Amino acid sequence: MAYALVALGFVLALNASGAVNFAHGALVVLGGATAVVLGSALHLPPFLLLPLVALVLAATGFLAARIAILPLASRPPEATFVATIALGAIIEQGLQVRLGSAPLAAPSLAGTGVFELAGVQVGRQPLAILVVGSLLVAAVWYLLERTQTGRRMRAVASDRYMARAVGIPVGRTVALSLALSGALAGIAGMLLGHQFLVSPTQGGDYMLKAYIAVALGGWGSVPGALLGALAIGLFETFVSAAVGDAWASAALYAGVLAVLLV
Repeated sequence: MAYALVALGFVLALNASGAVNFAHGALVVLGGATAVVLGSALHLPPFLLLPLVALVLAATGFLAARIAILPLASRPPEATFVATIALGAIIEQGLQVRLGSAPLAAPSLAGTGVFELAGVQVGRQPLAILVVGSLLVAAVWYLLERTQTGRRMRAVASDRYMARAVGIPVGRTVALSLALSGALAGIAGMLLGHQFLVSPTQGGDYMLKAYIAVALGGWGSVPGALLGALAIGLFETFVSAAVGDAWASAALYAGVLAVLLV
């Protein structure tokens, strides 16, 4: 479900800008790092820390749109690729300077430990990730399908020139989409940062998982990205339990290659 949030943010940025945001993985890590820093500085309860992290990363996504994406809208997509790669590198190096290279743990959303549910031991944090992720996916679906703002976002993703012709503020809508993408990345970063720790160099792995999810689910398809991310998570979980993490990663990439070839 955390991968689904990462992929959802990625595909929203992709559809809005028309180009891949290669800084998206770094934004996920930045969300986890923000949770670490704010959690230790403010000592907020997790249910207050999570929206604060989302707000900080939404502002970061908005700045990314204004600095690295919108000014290059009339240029070839390669210009946006290079700009977002540079932005991701800046975030990664900045985090290494601020936090160092040692992994850190983000605050837990639901505390540590397990409880028993129908005879099965369930971890508190994994269950919290499942609940929060499901609620956010439902909220984004409602935004895109049932609100005027969502219709504008989908119109810009479909044809920005026609959207501008009928009076939709394209620049503002793209910036809003990137802000929402950043907020989802930040929340995913905080949720993953407790389970798998926060390290400045993790961004590339999250970026690759989101890219694979979108490629499997259909380029630009929001439901497809969600299904692709869930499939990756389930695959990694069960294959890792059977043969270990290293073999699971190798099998994942081999399986993706086979799917794309077929």
